[in-house]
Amino acid sequence: MTVPAEADLCIVGAGAAGLMAAVAAGRSMQGNGAPGTIVALDGAKTLGAKILVAGGGRCNVTHWRVTESEYAVNRPAVRSVLRRFGADETVRFFAELGVELKREETGKLFPVTDSARTVLNALLGAVHASGASIIHPARVTSIVRSGDGFLVSGEWGSLHARRVILATGGMALPRSGSDGAGYGFAQALGHSLTPAIRPALVPLTLPAGHWITELSGLTVHAELVLRGPTGKRLVHFANSTLCTHFGLSGPSVLDISRYLLEARDREPGTTLSLNWMPGETPEAADAWLLAAKGRGLLSVLRERLPERLARAILVQARLAPDATVQQTPRDARRMLVDVLVATSLPIEGDRGFTHAEVTAGGVPIEEVDLGTMESLRCPGLSLCGEVLDVDGRIGGFNFQWAWATGWIAGQSAMRAILPAPAPTA
Repeated sequence: MTVPAEADLCIVGAGAAGLMAAVAAGRSMQGNGAPGTIVALDGAKTLGAKILVAGGGRCNVTHWRVTESEYAVNRPAVRSVLRRFGADETVRFFAELGVELKREETGKLFPVTDSARTVLNALLGAVHASGASIIHPARVTSIVRSGDGFLVSGEWGSLHARRVILATGGMALPRSGSDGAGYGFAQALGHSLTPAIRPALVPLTLPAGHWITELSGLTVHAELVLRGPTGKRLVHFANSTLCTHFGLSGPSVLDISRYLLEARDREPGTTLSLNWMPGETPEAADAWLLAAKGRGLLSVLRERLPERLARAILVQARLAPDATVQQTPRDARRMLVDVLVATSLPIEGDRGFTHAEVTAGGVPIEEVDLGTMESLRCPGLSLCGEVLDVDGRIGGFNFQWAWATGWIAGQSAMRAILPAPAPTA
């Protein structure tokens, strides 16, 4: 399919937010009964890469309960958007497309087929049914003001659109097409960007040879705690934690990563520690050890930890596996407790955008009208999804932001284009 020379609405990017915007715009056009042209352009050869890899290939569509507290920044703005299109609306939307969702113990909602392809195919079918069209690969390289609209250009040529929706994503998972180009488009059209744009929901790296890297492949339920320079507890997450050859990954690590990276820039001296016994205080852990009279330390630790981890912790505390608590000097016992509930993590860095699930930073949400997602800097331009400075924790919250903002942007943009309905007599 070739790119037309003219369109009423051009959606740049056909990921989660862009596809939802196309469906919403198309349905608004059909509901009005007026003809219109809606074109979504995407540079990828294969659409929906992020959808297909999400949730281990199952696609965590949303969470059963989504509130603004699950997002790192701009919570009042997020609340305003979610009131217009929340998790319940997402569930109903996909149910109408024949995609039934199931709730897992974590609260995450997945398709009952356990296949992300189910979600993508339903979205693509909904776009087609709505009368909108998707053209790819058709990478956009420029968006400029032109007369009463915009000139959208690429190697394929140029398209003049009355309105444009920017749904280009951020910089996470660049192989999916999210290479940050949307930020340049937004700036060229009058928008600003946050001072920093960082990977979020990203694995963290430890120095080569760190003892945790020797536990590669081990998964445990653990708690990560971020503290400021004064020792104040800033944020913490307890969840599945994966030890790897490079450092740490898993939900708890991904959730805390964006806070760590931001805090390090803002407050040098920030520290991250790991509690192998989530919820336990040093005092409680010490009391637990003291209650195990006459038993070897390894035997005691195995009650709560995998043997492989228990042995590694004893090595770090310089204690013999068969030593009893009563044979252990107080200072040595305190060192053991410290490793158990507050292992210091000398994080060197992160795995970068290539391995990040989302981007922290982008176009400030204050620069859009939350009721329509239309730019306050450039009339006729709307923004949705990850290009905006909103990121949530793991669990379907970032997809929910994409569905919500895409729906609002698509519906509002098309309503602004279509003629007002004739007054009734």
